[in-house]
Amino acid sequence: MLAERVNPLLRRVPPWVVYAAGIVPVLVLVAQTVTGGLGADPVKVIERSLGLYGLQFFVVTLCVSPLRWATGISLIRYRRALGVLTFVYVALHVTVWVVLDLQFRWAEIGADLVRRPYIIIGFGAFLLMVPVAITSNNLSVRKLGAAMWQRIHWLSYPSAVLGAIHFLWQAKTWQPEPLTYLAIMLALLVVRAARSLRRHLV
Repeated sequence: MLAERVNPLLRRVPPWVVYAAGIVPVLVLVAQTVTGGLGADPVKVIERSLGLYGLQFFVVTLCVSPLRWATGISLIRYRRALGVLTFVYVALHVTVWVVLDLQFRWAEIGADLVRRPYIIIGFGAFLLMVPVAITSNNLSVRKLGAAMWQRIHWLSYPSAVLGAIHFLWQAKTWQPEPLTYLAIMLALLVVRAARSLRRHLV
């Protein structure tokens, strides 16, 4: 089986390699900013790129379990690193919006959070990620218990769907890329829910 060949190789790769690889996109954005390679509105490019990287890491993170179920290939030891990177990119996306785009204009930030649905949805997705990120450690598993910890981490799924809706809505048109992300997030949610239901029925 493929898993029997791949899993021993994966066990040789420590999780820190995932973290190291995960910061490469940020370093590329920094280099492009310094060299003037981001065009006339670098802040918008940075903001959008960070959000998109966050969605991409979200997809990879949520695919870890389905990949194991379908193929036996286990990336479980890297899931925490992937999840942390997901949160980091989304947090950076929000930070760039607050600090560089709106430059701490709190009245304008507050108005956007009230009148712009795609920002409300995006911020809601970020808030759902916060308890997941805070409890992404072994101490939280011991303190909360496996069942409660797992319920908290179920928040990843609605957060991912809301993030994809945020991406789609801000595009203002039915573009293939955000529609694809939304379809993937919904499919992953359905797969997870179906498996959970089947386990309860058996």
